[in-house]
Amino acid sequence: MAKGIDCSTPLTAATARALAVAGFTFAARYLVPASYAWKRLTSEEAQAISEAGMKVVSVYETTANRPAGGASSGQADGAAAFREARTVGQPPGSAIYFAVDYDAGPEDYDEIEAYLRGAASQLPDFEVGVYGSYAVVEEMAKRGACRHFWQTYAWSRGKRSERANLYQYQNNVRQAGVAVDLNESFGGEGWWSLKADSTLEQEEVASEMSQEDAEKIIAFLQAAWNVATTQTDKDEFHRLANEIRKVAGIPLT
Repeated sequence: MAKGIDCSTPLTAATARALAVAGFTFAARYLVPASYAWKRLTSEEAQAISEAGMKVVSVYETTANRPAGGASSGQADGAAAFREARTVGQPPGSAIYFAVDYDAGPEDYDEIEAYLRGAASQLPDFEVGVYGSYAVVEEMAKRGACRHFWQTYAWSRGKRSERANLYQYQNNVRQAGVAVDLNESFGGEGWWSLKADSTLEQEEVASEMSQEDAEKIIAFLQAAWNVATTQTDKDEFHRLANEIRKVAGIPLT
């Protein structure tokens, strides 16, 4: 598990270094058009974050309930995100998260799915993720609407999804003189870096475990699950098995 931040304030080389020294290993920042310059990630900032030794997590958000606009909004935002990703030098194969920054309910799910699929249609070189509540993460994972999931504790009513690659657990904390939100990561984040010797780290980790080896480990965990006497123990064995699946690139259960 790694520690990271997200923020709307652009980071300087000095603040990026200070955050890295404080133990943060990734920073989530906004891929948004120039009209949102106050929170927009630039190539210079991406370079500063990378040089500090941190990874970048890309997130697209203009207005909180934008995904309620469905496919047409998703297509427009996907195209805009694509232009921004190319501008800052984000490497192909990494992820762009699209924010569902409100308490979305079942009546919103069809439009959110259409929004994410619309965005994906405009992002041939990138993978799509969603930021949202426990319910949004679970529902979009069930529907196969995207591949990466960033859960916020907001509107999650104390629940945490095993699908989450990232988890935002606290808002409005000051670090290195910047207001940030605090996050944890659990693999498969889709983050990236501009350092010359850096590739998609998670893909490198995944390639180190074959599906065959993963399935052998999962079989042992399944055996432990079968003899577990409490639901808490069963849930923990299930969680661990899904962590192995994440590393090996196997679909979660």
